[in-house]
Amino acid sequence: MAGYTASKEEHLRRLRRVEGQIRGLERMVDEDKYCIDILTQVSAANRALQAFALELLEEHLAHCVAEAVAKGGAEADAKVKEASDAIARLVRS
Repeated sequence: MAGYTASKEEHLRRLRRVEGQIRGLERMVDEDKYCIDILTQVSAANRALQAFALELLEEHLAHCVAEAVAKGGAEADAKVKEASDAIARLVRS
């Protein structure tokens, strides 16, 4: 079971909202809206995706990584490295 399974419906709702924001951006470009207004909406969509990513990361750490660390060994090391790499990608984006 994935670490996010318990909150899957909430995650799907959040992603649908982001999808709606992206469709809104498409409409804004299609309707030749003011550049700054579009950039403001891009910023909002980015923040929404970042919030989703952080929540998912938190659940991954609490479930998948914690479980692997409790077992110990190479799997624990691999999960910690995997989580570190994911954090690095999020920080760079």
